[in-house]
Amino acid sequence: MILLAVRDLRKAYGGVEALSGVGFDVRAGEMVALIGPNGAGKSTCFNILNGQLRPDAGSVAFNGRPITGLAPRKIWRLGSGAPSRSPRPSSR
Repeated sequence: MILLAVRDLRKAYGGVEALSGVGFDVRAGEMVALIGPNGAGKSTCFNILNGQLRPDAGSVAFNGRPITGLAPRKIWRLGSGAPSRSPRPSSR
């Protein structure tokens, strides 16, 4: 069963393409990692998956439901979300 389906994601900032044709599936019980050097588009991809950014093109589906462009809180309510990068609260 495919839980997360990512198809042909594209995102550009000015003339710089951060993502160009990114696609993958994540199945139930599977762990997937995005790896690459700084500036490869990993954060941009995650920000699209969790609703922080809208892609210029492409689609994302969670549990068979299209989530491309939904607000983060709506995506989280469906059961998908991303943890904070920092395991500790900010000291601000």
